[in-house]
Amino acid sequence: MKIARFLEDGTEKYGLIERDKVKAISGFPWEGLEVTGKEYSLESVKLLAPVQPQDVFAIGLNYRSHADETGMKYPTAPVIFIKASSSVIGPGDDIVLPKMAPNEVDYEAELVIVIGRTCKNVSEADALNYVLGYTCGNDVSARDCQLKLDAQWARGKSFDTFCPIGPWIETDIDPDNQPISLKLNGEVMQSSNTSDMIFNCSQIVSYCSQVATMKPGTIIMTGTPLGVGFARKEPVFLKAGDKVEVIIDGIGTLSNGVVK
Repeated sequence: MKIARFLEDGTEKYGLIERDKVKAISGFPWEGLEVTGKEYSLESVKLLAPVQPQDVFAIGLNYRSHADETGMKYPTAPVIFIKASSSVIGPGDDIVLPKMAPNEVDYEAELVIVIGRTCKNVSEADALNYVLGYTCGNDVSARDCQLKLDAQWARGKSFDTFCPIGPWIETDIDPDNQPISLKLNGEVMQSSNTSDMIFNCSQIVSYCSQVATMKPGTIIMTGTPLGVGFARKEPVFLKAGDKVEVIIDGIGTLSNGVVK
């Protein structure tokens, strides 16, 4: 099942996507999926970020291949950091290169977990029962801020537009065995599978729930695989005019442009 958040006649709504139609639902998807009877053509609506989260959790260094390319040891527990919720944008929105740090902005394809029930101190065995579904994400990062200028990651990860997610929430996939890739201007830069994650989705949700109460709509970005720009022999950073696509089998494609 695909759940979308969209704009129609200036009003934000949630709906279920069925083929080329969007069937509006009443309220928020974690409150129920009651269809209102209103139906729209998918082409006629503006898709938004599938949720506007209160909190954005993210997991660093969670793919074996990415740890290997950066020469870092595998972590013994999930490495949690936070992105500002104001960094969230949706499909088709532009990533804006920030004036104070425009030169080393990098991409990171990620599977994103969307929490569907208030979640605190849950076990790994029960963790996925608190998940509404999954979407595509791009953990955009200003590497100079993250790795050279600051003592921690908050600024480099939290500029406005640095958290594209979408295009919708998929409820019916195996999150721990999905091909994931990223294209930059049509060229494949990252290609892996979520099975390469060091900590799977159950472990991540359970661990984060030991740290903070996660409310419905909270998202968790689960890490990125091999192929990020800064780790390449010749570093590749985003520039104005670029097009970035995150593709996860079973979900779809998240596409964003890049502007100054």
